[in-house]
Amino acid sequence: MPKGGLTTRNRHDKNTAYCLSHQRGCTTAVRNLDYGGVMSSKLALFAGLGFIVSTVPLAAHHSFEAEYDFNKPLKITGTVTKVEWMNPHARFYVDVKGADGKVTNWNFELGPINTLLKQGWRKTSLKEGDEVTVEGYLAKDGDNLGNARKVTLPDGRRVLGGSSADNPANQ
Repeated sequence: MPKGGLTTRNRHDKNTAYCLSHQRGCTTAVRNLDYGGVMSSKLALFAGLGFIVSTVPLAAHHSFEAEYDFNKPLKITGTVTKVEWMNPHARFYVDVKGADGKVTNWNFELGPINTLLKQGWRKTSLKEGDEVTVEGYLAKDGDNLGNARKVTLPDGRRVLGGSSADNPANQ
């Protein structure tokens, strides 16, 4: 054991130290060395933020069966009005003219970007003004929302939509 200076009271209490020797002018009996407290607070903050950030995509993601209905297939033709090429799923919007002449805007969900790229899609595959035919499934809530399983592009190519409906586990 050292004859002077500061040491901890025991091996488990690293934040509190006391003076071993008063004869060398040590007048403070107890000192609080709060280095560990600051570091562990920062570590806890970053760990907490990391957990919150990592759960956001999980909460935003959903299964096919949670939103769409296998028993409600659809096939429509219309004009692309908007394309959103972003995760977790790409989306595109199509204006469809009904028999009565009324135009309805549909929102179609595609698969994840990586899946689409593997299937030959590019960010420029769909453009505003393109005439497309979409085959897929309606949303359970009855909105003008669908999951695109196949899309016939303006050049006649039929491409898969990267739909999770094509996953055998969903059927």
